[in-house]
Amino acid sequence: MTGAYVEWDGDLRIATLVLNRPEVMNAIDVPMARAIGTAVAQIADLGPRAVVMRGNGRGFVAGGDVKRFADNFATSATVIDELLDALHPAIVTLSQLSAPKIASVHGAVAGAGLSLMSGCDLVIAADTSRFLMAYDRIGAAMDCGGSWYLPRRIGRRKATALMLLSETWEAKTAHSCGLVDKVCAEAALADETRALAERLAKRPTAAFAAWRRLMDAAETRSLSEHLEMERKEFREATRTQDFAEGVSAFLEKRAPDFRGH
Repeated sequence: MTGAYVEWDGDLRIATLVLNRPEVMNAIDVPMARAIGTAVAQIADLGPRAVVMRGNGRGFVAGGDVKRFADNFATSATVIDELLDALHPAIVTLSQLSAPKIASVHGAVAGAGLSLMSGCDLVIAADTSRFLMAYDRIGAAMDCGGSWYLPRRIGRRKATALMLLSETWEAKTAHSCGLVDKVCAEAALADETRALAERLAKRPTAAFAAWRRLMDAAETRSLSEHLEMERKEFREATRTQDFAEGVSAFLEKRAPDFRGH
């Protein structure tokens, strides 16, 4: 299936969003953007406990398909609108899922691919991965949430340097700067990703969503406001099955059996 599709493990409730235009290193054109939107809507309906995003072929995502812009520069703005009309709802939907999201990347991670990766909670990268903004090479602004996520992940100064200096980061550099969370051999990437997804799927995913909301809100709230938001989120957590299970397991000195409720 060209564009994007979903792999689903119903036993562990792990959904994998597969980006699939390998002939162009998964460069995103309008049909692929729409396929991503359809796949993300399917994932949301499945109610996963963990989500993995990966690319088929030689790389994760090489960015947007710039060949479409060269067809007629007068229509470039229209092309961007078509792309982002499909991608924006998908990006927002992914951000609102309780399930933790893992980007599993290899090869080229550029432009929109870097943005999509940065929107995930955790990133595991093959040691062959290469990371670059790429927008400066075509004289364009960032898209797909990159300018929102990257400063939060690596800090504004490093994000600015990555853009202005037009650097390509190897996996080791990306890891040391906090852009990725784990690096492994490319041959082990699938197994390492699977193990991480299984580990997260067994954890209290409803609480994870609360943590994410709190961290996002901390950017714009005063301390007093944020303390009250923490109170609200903790009170809400006490009404969940996972909270009752976690407290009971702690007191009984056993491993908890979280279900994400």
